[in-house]
Amino acid sequence: MGVLLTIGCTDLEETTYSELSESNFYKTELELVQANLRPFTHMQAWLAWSGQNGYYYHNELSADQTAWPQKGRHGYDNADHIRQHYHTWTDQEGRLNNAWRLMWTGLGFVNTAIESIEAVDAASIGVTPERLASIVAEAKVLRAYHYMKIMDMWGNVPIVTTVGEPNNPPTASREEVFAFIEQELLDNVEKLQPLSPQLIGRMSKAVGYSILSELYLNAEVWSGTPRWEESITYADKVINGEGGSLTGNIALDQDPLGPFNNTNEDSPENIFQFPFSRQNDFGYSWASFYMGFSNMTAALDVNYSGNNAFVVIPTAFNAYQENDIRKQEWFLFGPQYKFGTEEPILGSEEYNGEPFIYVNNIRRNTEGQTGEGSMTDGEENSGARFHKYRSGRQEDPNYLEGDYVVYRLTELYFNKAEALMRLNNGNATQEAVDLINASKVRYFTSDDWADEAYTTTSLTMSELLIERGREFIFEGKRRTDLIRFGEFTTGSWWDHEPSGDLNLTIYPIPYRQLQANPNLVQNPGY
Repeated sequence: MGVLLTIGCTDLEETTYSELSESNFYKTELELVQANLRPFTHMQAWLAWSGQNGYYYHNELSADQTAWPQKGRHGYDNADHIRQHYHTWTDQEGRLNNAWRLMWTGLGFVNTAIESIEAVDAASIGVTPERLASIVAEAKVLRAYHYMKIMDMWGNVPIVTTVGEPNNPPTASREEVFAFIEQELLDNVEKLQPLSPQLIGRMSKAVGYSILSELYLNAEVWSGTPRWEESITYADKVINGEGGSLTGNIALDQDPLGPFNNTNEDSPENIFQFPFSRQNDFGYSWASFYMGFSNMTAALDVNYSGNNAFVVIPTAFNAYQENDIRKQEWFLFGPQYKFGTEEPILGSEEYNGEPFIYVNNIRRNTEGQTGEGSMTDGEENSGARFHKYRSGRQEDPNYLEGDYVVYRLTELYFNKAEALMRLNNGNATQEAVDLINASKVRYFTSDDWADEAYTTTSLTMSELLIERGREFIFEGKRRTDLIRFGEFTTGSWWDHEPSGDLNLTIYPIPYRQLQANPNLVQNPGY
């Protein structure tokens, strides 16, 4: 539960590379902090799955774990989600243009905050120059994070740091964008405050170190030069507690649902999260993509329902063993019952009036179809479903108070382990094994663990990618991981054959943006 964010995000119609506020006179330290929070509230619109077809949508639906198949009369949606799955998108995708617009508008909000805050005379509002510099640093690290995700999506993009200048910014190379992000982070991260409960939803040192670890982990893809040692350096800073923590001592949460439940601001491993709060009028839209039709309201004892969109693709669900606690806790699967009873939930489409059972296939079972199925063959119960985050029941005092997590400590463990292995020619060191086992051991009973623990032989690079997928499913990271492991355009998964086209590792600049800004240059292959 969080209380920092109390305003929503307005969906703007025009792309803006910079956004100038009419109110740029700040009289207190609180007003300076609030200026930094405005772009953060907007960020949930493109980064969290509750948003508007932004970064999350593209980073998950193009990868090998989740899909939005057509289910009977529902979900075709102009074949938008089908093109994501098959990697056949074009530069005229409406959802891609929406992602561009949302992300650049957010970056404009950050530029506005930076320009306005830097113009403040510290003494006139009773803050020290060091404190003002720290607040500016928060905004600049947030800008670097925006740019990192924009660069991940589109590669070659403009670099804009001044409100309204230039009006039509030119494209910079991905290498130039990477260098800009790196310098912004290095210049500002050490000016940030350590992570504490007061900094939920803000840029702390732990967040800055996490961003740097991610930046360097992907440096070979994003800049052409591997930077594994630096990724380890900043992962270590987080792991060793140098960036602070929410609970006094940063540590892996031993509860598989701890980072994702409706009191997850108390999880010892969470680092950066959106502090959603129903009680503070910034409620989380759990229904958007992952929630099933209204028949699931009774199953979970909640007062929301959804559009039955995202499902787990069969090959991803099969990646979990039956004795893996994650498979038992993070998914809805099998027969569904009204909460606390043995009364079956009933279907409303293909299974109208019949017991509702989520199945691990996406095909027309009611029509006798067998085999793999396809993106156009789904039914209302196709695929296991999301159950990783928990809203709680309606009577729970923390109902719908859960935060959406962007970084948690487990990711830094995986970053360090991967970098160690890459520095060792792709072979696991004992330290890398220990890091991954520290995460994995939480999900198996003591009786099972002896057979499940990794060794330096069994933890291969291929297995690390699979385990990373098991650990971070639904967290908006999978496309980036597949690209880094060289699997995005070469790998096969359910109803997806590889294209071998490396140009697909970055998206096209949306056609509408090329028309609006003649200085943009389309990415190769589009």
